Amino acid sequence: MEYRFLGRSGLKVSALSFGSWVTFGDQIDEDIAYNCMKEAYDAGVNFFDNAEAYSEGQSEKMMGNIIKKAGWKRTDLVLSTKIFWGGEGPNDSGLSYKHIIEGTNAALKRMQTDYVDLIFCHRPDKFTPIEETVWAMNQVIQQGKAFYWGTSEWSSEQIREAYQIARRENLRPPLMEQPQYNMFHRDRVEKEYARLYDEIGLGTTIWSPLASGLLTGKYNDGVPDDSRLSLEKYKWLRENLLETESGKQKLKKVGKLANVADKAGLTMPEMALAWCLRNEHVSTVITGASKPEQVKQNMQTIDKLDKLTDDVLNEIETILDNKPEEEKDFRR
Repeated sequence: MEYRFLGRSGLKVSALSFGSWVTFGDQIDEDIAYNCMKEAYDAGVNFFDNAEAYSEGQSEKMMGNIIKKAGWKRTDLVLSTKIFWGGEGPNDSGLSYKHIIEGTNAALKRMQTDYVDLIFCHRPDKFTPIEETVWAMNQVIQQGKAFYWGTSEWSSEQIREAYQIARRENLRPPLMEQPQYNMFHRDRVEKEYARLYDEIGLGTTIWSPLASGLLTGKYNDGVPDDSRLSLEKYKWLRENLLETESGKQKLKKVGKLANVADKAGLTMPEMALAWCLRNEHVSTVITGASKPEQVKQNMQTIDKLDKLTDDVLNEIETILDNKPEEEKDFRR
């Protein structure tokens, strides 16, 4: 396994990590989840990602039970949770001081741990001043309930504002962002955040590297019965990925990409994961799986990064035809 520093910090996270979104509590039970996490841990994964919203808290409970059962040393793990959607009450969602403190306490109880290493603001909250959120996250860290805090799907302006508030008030600034990033979703990571990597030392823990399974090629001939898109609660995702004109165009590109992967001696998931890892600003790629065999295959990507040569990358770019435009240099 390769380990990378998380942004401008001394914390190292495995280049490939494991997350529980969609699968834990929705697709798989605790026994299968245990085998998936063990496969990842045995491959060198140290970062395990979660959120209070995943399966309405059941995901955190399952992960806590699995870690306890496995008997892993807490110091060997980098655990995370994300706060925003905690329940149906008027103060059970969002990024108010109240919900951040109470949501964190509830998450720690479910995960059976005294602290998480990383805590994220799961989405921006237009109703809560960013200054209130920064103070709340600083309090969580001061209480020893988390070591680093960050954001997920925040704009560069919102992240920069949070950082500036923290510096002004001598508080802990945000360190990392958890954005979606894959071959079909590039602008935010490659363009919008471009200056933040150097300016504030932003790290990224990217999610959906396989575009919700689209880049595995398994949806080229329809939706398998055992896939997440077959679940009724993810009907919206199925319609967006496969039934829109944009989704159909992406499926055509996946067919062409599969030929490139085959020539390079890679599977489609391996090529998609390796493509994300080639970005130097990606601290870790969060993978998910509903079977231990999928975890094992994903982890093999680390040993095949050299197969993604410049020539292969150029072929991929030609097919994708979606590289973000570089910032214009008007001096030339």
